[in-house]
Amino acid sequence: MTYRNVKTGDRPLKTDVSENAEPVKSPFSVNNVRMFIAFRVFFNCRFYYPIFTVLFLDFGLTVAQFSILNAVWAATIVMAEVPSGALADIVGRRRLLVFAAFSMLVEMAILCLAPRGNTPLLFIFFMINRVLSGLAEAAASGADEAIAYDALQAKGMADQWGRVLDVQMRLRSVVFILTMTVGAAVYDAELMTRIIGALGSDYRFTQAQTLRFPLYLTFILALFTVATVWRLDETYPNHKADGTCEQQFGGSAMDAFKLTLSTGGWIFKTPFVLAVILFGMLFDGILRMVITLASQYYRMVQLPESLYGIFGSVMAVTGLFIPRLAHRIAENHSPTFCLWTTAATALVGLFGMVFFWPYTGLIPALVAFSALYMVGFYVSYFVNQKAPSSRRATVLSFKGLAYNLSYGFIGIVYAGLLEVNKSDIDAVDINTQALENIVFKDTFIWFPIALIAGLVVMTAGVLVMRAKRR
Repeated sequence: MTYRNVKTGDRPLKTDVSENAEPVKSPFSVNNVRMFIAFRVFFNCRFYYPIFTVLFLDFGLTVAQFSILNAVWAATIVMAEVPSGALADIVGRRRLLVFAAFSMLVEMAILCLAPRGNTPLLFIFFMINRVLSGLAEAAASGADEAIAYDALQAKGMADQWGRVLDVQMRLRSVVFILTMTVGAAVYDAELMTRIIGALGSDYRFTQAQTLRFPLYLTFILALFTVATVWRLDETYPNHKADGTCEQQFGGSAMDAFKLTLSTGGWIFKTPFVLAVILFGMLFDGILRMVITLASQYYRMVQLPESLYGIFGSVMAVTGLFIPRLAHRIAENHSPTFCLWTTAATALVGLFGMVFFWPYTGLIPALVAFSALYMVGFYVSYFVNQKAPSSRRATVLSFKGLAYNLSYGFIGIVYAGLLEVNKSDIDAVDINTQALENIVFKDTFIWFPIALIAGLVVMTAGVLVMRAKRR
């Protein structure tokens, strides 16, 4: 590994001249791999996730304002996703990750300091928070995997990427369980009062105080995130190898635009990568929408609300073994086999959920949600194998864009489906909550049906492409 004497304002950069690099014993001895895993954990496992919706409402926002803020967050990610990936490939992946980490730090500081009582001012604080959060998500998407994979490739260990994904996903699941449990606990004013009472104090916490405890803890994670990205080593992708960009580090906005168009064309000219992204988009959009509606499903299968967080932790436990299973399957079977095992898992889970069995309906939900871990592993595993170093972050950003467009489209279609079904029901003697339950139960069957329809259409498309190539 040779070094270039290039001024970047931070640390020396490494060039990706790796043909004669000596392999190391373990992928985890590579600095960027360790920092990638730490970044994924600190950036994604946030203490306020189990109380996300009620946190916004307890601050004093309305449900309508909460919906607007989420729409702003999603729109920010969609608009910034692909441009951020192209910038990462041109000006450096580390710089994008530093931006993402500092954006997380500022967004959490804003929530920690957000005033209560003044609703218009509070809404502005949360609006800035959502924009920064969306920019951070977009900047991190693609750049984190690219900087880790290229570091492995430079050491001659690209074949160890599956092992890295396995460990990263399992460790993130462990920490996610911890943050889910602790975040929900410190938010509960009565529980915190009992805990401090057991320590000999008669002090009583109020909800106004504990409201910010999960935010303070997440701010600490943001500090860890900044410290992590600061330790990353930048690697030079070989831009000239495939003609994606003639200028290394220091390219203009026009360079980013050209790289974006070039990478979009490359994806469409690479049937395997296009197929992996499209199938991943189909699974991710449907399964993520089901997870978004999970609390309504839990209510329908009679799970007490006090156990929602615990079941969320149980779901995270599946992340301890599903990635390892997916790793073994990917190394020993074809991508087609990986696709159909994922499809079978998702469909078994979704069709089982259609029956809304009291309590036991949680089992098929667990199966369906496990399929999302499989999708995440397989798409990263196969796309990184095929994507050139010089456009890897941009390719991964296209994947992220496809996922978010799919999720948004399915959300809009499903909302319309709910309204159509609601208008067909005679709701004279039915209260609002009962009506919502009936409509939700009647429309859930469309999730597995949509997945089957999507698989049929995409499989037909793949077969047509293969026939044309012959």
